[in-house]
Amino acid sequence: MNPLQGVVLEKVTLNIGVGEGGEKLQNAKTLLETIAGSKAVITKARVRNPTFNIRKDDPIGVKLTLRGAMAEGVLKRALESLDGFLLPRSFDNDGNVSFGIKEYIDFPGVQYDPKIGMLGFDVCVTLAKPGKRVALRRLRKSRIGRKQKVSREEAQKFMQEKFGVQFAQEA
Repeated sequence: MNPLQGVVLEKVTLNIGVGEGGEKLQNAKTLLETIAGSKAVITKARVRNPTFNIRKDDPIGVKLTLRGAMAEGVLKRALESLDGFLLPRSFDNDGNVSFGIKEYIDFPGVQYDPKIGMLGFDVCVTLAKPGKRVALRRLRKSRIGRKQKVSREEAQKFMQEKFGVQFAQEA
């Protein structure tokens, strides 16, 4: 097989949407930092939403991006909390996988902290093939071919082989 056609794990992004600033947001930030062992970033609202009393640039969530071995380790633990099962609809057509963890105490190695309370978080996995940078770089940007993009089937096969993921039937 051509080495440039192999799928690789590009990054894993952990995200908690709180909807408001203050102590709840700081608790979410602390939680993500303890799960991943890295520094989390506060996300801000892009648009105003009067229904939820959110103004533009209000802090509403926390995210953390991991790459390399750290990303692989956190992803294995996240899949372990789901017993290795994912729904087929968790995969999109561009090589991305997203799933949620309902309560952080389901995550292996994390103990309940009464100060934080109960929070869940999202795990977003980005898969790519070598050469994707050509389409993303700032200088001399170019398009990549269809064979160089990760399809849904390739992403599912990669997750099965590398992480032992099984697919659950939707209820």
